[in-house]
Amino acid sequence: MDAPEITDDLIAAHGLKPDEYQRILDIIGRTPTFTELGIFSAMWNEHCSYKSSKKWLRTLPTTGPQVICGPGENAGVVDIGDGQALVFKMESHNHPSYIEPYQGAATGVGGILRDVFTMGARPVAAMNSLGFGQPSHPKTRSLVAGVVAGVGGYGNCFGVPTIAGEVRFDPAYDGNCLVNAFAAGLANSDAIFYSAASGVGMPVVYLGAKTGRDGVGGATMASAEFDDTIEEKRPTVQVGDPFTEKRLMEACMELMATGAVISIQDMGAAGLTCSAVEMGDKGDLGIRLDLDRVPVREENMTAYEMMLSESQERMLMVLRPEKEAEAKAVFAKWDLDFAIVGETIAEDRFIVMHGNSVKADLPLKALSGNAPEYDRPWVPTPAPATLGEVPRIDPVDGLRALIGSPNYAAKQWVFEQYDAQVMGDTVRAPGLGAGVIRVHGTAKMLAFTSDVTPRYVQADPVEGGKQAVAEAFRNLCAVGARPLASTDNLNFGNPEKPAIMGQLVGAIKGIGEAVQILDMPIVSGNVSLYNETDGRAILPTPTIGAAGLIASAEDFIAGPARDGDLMLLLGQTKGHLGQSALLSEVFHRAEGAPPPVDLAAEKAHGEFIRDNAALIAACTDLSDGGLALAAFEMAEAAGLGFALDSDDTAQLFGEDQARYLIATDFDAAEALMAAAGRAGLPLATVGRLGGDTARFGHNEAPMADLVTLYRTAFETAVG
Repeated sequence: MDAPEITDDLIAAHGLKPDEYQRILDIIGRTPTFTELGIFSAMWNEHCSYKSSKKWLRTLPTTGPQVICGPGENAGVVDIGDGQALVFKMESHNHPSYIEPYQGAATGVGGILRDVFTMGARPVAAMNSLGFGQPSHPKTRSLVAGVVAGVGGYGNCFGVPTIAGEVRFDPAYDGNCLVNAFAAGLANSDAIFYSAASGVGMPVVYLGAKTGRDGVGGATMASAEFDDTIEEKRPTVQVGDPFTEKRLMEACMELMATGAVISIQDMGAAGLTCSAVEMGDKGDLGIRLDLDRVPVREENMTAYEMMLSESQERMLMVLRPEKEAEAKAVFAKWDLDFAIVGETIAEDRFIVMHGNSVKADLPLKALSGNAPEYDRPWVPTPAPATLGEVPRIDPVDGLRALIGSPNYAAKQWVFEQYDAQVMGDTVRAPGLGAGVIRVHGTAKMLAFTSDVTPRYVQADPVEGGKQAVAEAFRNLCAVGARPLASTDNLNFGNPEKPAIMGQLVGAIKGIGEAVQILDMPIVSGNVSLYNETDGRAILPTPTIGAAGLIASAEDFIAGPARDGDLMLLLGQTKGHLGQSALLSEVFHRAEGAPPPVDLAAEKAHGEFIRDNAALIAACTDLSDGGLALAAFEMAEAAGLGFALDSDDTAQLFGEDQARYLIATDFDAAEALMAAAGRAGLPLATVGRLGGDTARFGHNEAPMADLVTLYRTAFETAVG
């Protein structure tokens, strides 16, 4: 096939601006080949180069005594004691999932699992954060069904428990759903594998499944807005095979144990191009590839197609040459391809051969380390309008409105499609806040949560960014876990618009401040920009995935609450209704400032919960829906009714931060009150669990009716 002529239209189709193309000409001193244009397009797009966000990402706190490896590798690594390490990351697969929901979501799960086991860690937990348009939108039902089936289909077949997550709906996601996938794995802290190549003349080895044409140009597609040509982008979505990935993981684990691996990198976005360039760049080496040796499953593939294919279940490795036969035997045993496709070279070159001719000869550093970096103009988000009067409502009606909305209804329709019990170590399944697993063979447990409140970020990105971290911190503390570290998945619109860039900058500032004070450094992450359709952006959604450690069973706050338990509220309630769930669901208003986040109070209150775990039967943080929704969810999980003393709208539905609802018996409640008094922390009795009604002051309703609504509303809306 003759390579097309390099025209302005072709350059634009590759996502390159005229000044970026000029920069390419200046670097290589000639017109690029078609394959070279594709390579530059892949490496310089937003998805791979972070060219709009790099400046601001550098400001995030990423270190701490618990951090073994921060951002820049396939995943972050933290120490959990006893010579063990936790490896985790969160990443988006938004655009592919909107175009082809099942495969888009499935390959998002597959990609994040590879990021973890590439580093020598066996995956032990997965979770996800999903955002969809309004339930009445004609695409929403099919997107929800396809994405949930894709997440479950891949994770269940691979054999990793999906233990936590969140699902939200808003008209802003009508044209651009969000699929953020998280995975965590365990490794020995002295056996972590990194991606930096080392040594000249070392074999570069292709591992796993064969290369096809699926996903060609996927990374470039992920860095563009959508318009009415969206259906034409369907071929850029990858196709996943979880059974092949399972074999690939087992083969990689076996290979790593032989000492054959110098460095290893999964083939994710931009496939062979990105994996080879990143390995060379990190090791200050060049790479020479011979595409005639690449295992392919389609005929007459061009160099361009092979370099940009995003076929799944593939790895690239730099191998110790004396171990070649041993390594090859491992992959033959697992019925996977093993092919030496190149070598490391001393020169700063990325050379690609195909059919005995040079298809690309580029300075490798220019593709990665020297990719464009922009200080984009940005404007701060204007202060939100003052909140107008919010009428008092019957609290039962307010609760019904919340639990009858797919945003706050029970999500069992979703998580029952995920296998939460595979591997046999799950102790707290989805639907109850943070998910918890045992660390097999030890007394330790790990807790995981994913959190963000996009309407807060929209109103005030700095406070919204802080709140996402604070809520993740609270969800971990509420099960007795000590927060360890975070991964961020920053989903925003077009950064070339100063208002959108201002949202991103503000959110990163808020996140940075919060992770610093709450000691939850960012160890990995992903930026997903250009989430727009026809110029309309999603809500700014900087998802925070966080992990925490529970030292032993005595520290685990397992729940559920018990009949007769008192309900205690830790934290101050001022009745903040700005940007609240009540305001949105009942009054269809998005007004006022989000609740302010007092990080010192968050830290003190979280420590109080953890220090007094032995006195607490059940605990939940207060977030969306305030005290009313938290009390209902706590009671529902225990199969009980409840009575709260207040019937005041602001006291019940306000979303003040740094608050926890605690259930415990009378004697333990007295001890907690005394401890809070000594610490100078606000702790008060607000109600009691038991009976068969939900009572707010003198207003009540049968709990059974409310539970039926809560359990059926999601499926009614979108199932």
